[in-house]
Amino acid sequence: MKAAPRLELLALPGVPRVAPGDDLAALILAALARADLRLSTGDVVVVTSKLISRAEGRFFDLSAVAPSEEACALAAETGHDPRLATLILGESSAISRQAPGVLVVRHRLGFVVANAGIDASNAAPPRAPPGSGPWVLLLPRDPDGAARALRRRLGEESGVALGVVVTDSFGRPFRLGTVGTAIGVSGLPALCDLRGARDLDGRPLERTITGLADQVAAAADLVAGQAAEGRGVVLLRGLSFAAVDSRASELCRPAAGDLYA
Repeated sequence: MKAAPRLELLALPGVPRVAPGDDLAALILAALARADLRLSTGDVVVVTSKLISRAEGRFFDLSAVAPSEEACALAAETGHDPRLATLILGESSAISRQAPGVLVVRHRLGFVVANAGIDASNAAPPRAPPGSGPWVLLLPRDPDGAARALRRRLGEESGVALGVVVTDSFGRPFRLGTVGTAIGVSGLPALCDLRGARDLDGRPLERTITGLADQVAAAADLVAGQAAEGRGVVLLRGLSFAAVDSRASELCRPAAGDLYA
């Protein structure tokens, strides 16, 4: 009898709070060793974007930000802190929606997200000067590049072929609640094109393209947590995928075809 498909999701314990300049690959390998785990071919390492942002030093002290005129006008309409609005505009290529309490933008990386993904949760740098802040943390400069670098280092150290997905928590139009979303991908397809495959009745699929990297990100989010859990790295095991080097930008609907952005 053929075995049923099975996935394992393992949140790696003991990953410390990352500081600027930290070697994230070394921290992941150390966490694997503490858990008595070894990477295997076909594993996917899922890393929250916050760990990469912290390693890159993407901290901003709002008290040191001089608000722009455009940001002040925008903040007057949305209720945002003008200093935060300044950073949001700096990370964005266009405003999608604005209303009291709401500022949704097209990020410079191509995806549509509230507040340009800038986060005030767990955002203070190590040894923040007394009286500084409030602090916020921007998304990584190049999440796809970070995913490729991690995949290369982890592969070299373990001798196996694996995938890496960098995630963040995004809200969605027409749905409440945030879900894990891929903003960086390496070593596995961002999208799986199933067009031409047959359904149970033999009918060919005509439009089915699945967001594999987003599915991985959402699954990992179930064990990573959102608050003080400190589980920023998840090992996903048992997934079958083609070993290709794609980009998270493939998941972004082009602006010309986006009816809602």
